[in-house]
Amino acid sequence: MLYIRVDMNNRIATGHVMRCLSVADAARALGEEVTFLLADNQAAGLVRKRGHQAFVLHTPWDDMEAELPKMRDLIWDHGVERILVDSYQVTPFYLGELKKYTEVFYLDDLNAFHYPVNGLICYANYWQKFQYEEHYTDTKLYVGTQYIPLGDVFSHCEEKEIKPGVEHLLLLSGGSDPYDVLSGLLANIHRERYKRISVVCGVYYPKYKELRKKYQKDENISIYQGVSNMVRFMQEADLAVSAGGTTLYELCAVGTPTISYSFADNQLGNVEKFEEDGMISYAGDLRRDPVVEHVVAYLDYLGQNQQVRREKSLKMQELVDGKGALRIARALME
Repeated sequence: MLYIRVDMNNRIATGHVMRCLSVADAARALGEEVTFLLADNQAAGLVRKRGHQAFVLHTPWDDMEAELPKMRDLIWDHGVERILVDSYQVTPFYLGELKKYTEVFYLDDLNAFHYPVNGLICYANYWQKFQYEEHYTDTKLYVGTQYIPLGDVFSHCEEKEIKPGVEHLLLLSGGSDPYDVLSGLLANIHRERYKRISVVCGVYYPKYKELRKKYQKDENISIYQGVSNMVRFMQEADLAVSAGGTTLYELCAVGTPTISYSFADNQLGNVEKFEEDGMISYAGDLRRDPVVEHVVAYLDYLGQNQQVRREKSLKMQELVDGKGALRIARALME
């Protein structure tokens, strides 16, 4: 049995749980059962819907040290041999205490401090700047974009067809859209240029009904929330606009040319690296930049340049093969 400690709520949204679900699905495909350990019930339904077990600790999600007595008892009672932890709320003390009782693997993309764990996983495209090899001589390291944990549907994507023009535009906001960028984009882009505009809101987006009502008469605009078949939207889209995070790696696997933006510090590393590598155009940080204005300009530029979109698409698919979750699962089962 593999155990995964992760949480989901309107503050940390869905990204951590979704990437852990990809690892869990891959582990199950290899014959390993998975139990998720959650602070509260918010992610329990999603986990169980995917066919995995969920154990709720009933502890504060933002004070993980407070759960240590329960975790210790659970590890002893269930004979837990290894745990994958994915949370920005961890502390050195928390990880060190867990390690006394079981093998601990940590999924990292911040390098916030030295993690006292048995195994460290970092799939971020900027992983090299952390110099893990120099600082973790006694820790198993699984680093590089080959470990990007995506769902199995992203592991067999064909080369993206790049059309002469952009007919289908996909707008994505992540789990919560705290700066309401979706409203800003729809109000400012040239909506009439596209045969189809698909807007996918996260499960914590508060203005979903309001947005649907506002654009209900626009026949080329469709607004969705919490979709389960995101890969289909990505495959059908000619161009996407998305927040930073794991979604960008999914778009890479599919090969859909993308414009990114950020609104949190933990998104800056990958959006800036994608821009530096010439893969994904970066429109800026919603906290300080005129992101909507920049997106409109990028839409104009990319829409008129099929060759640029083709070059970006090829680079994106070369980076991500969609098999990272399987590689992580195998590493955890060694």
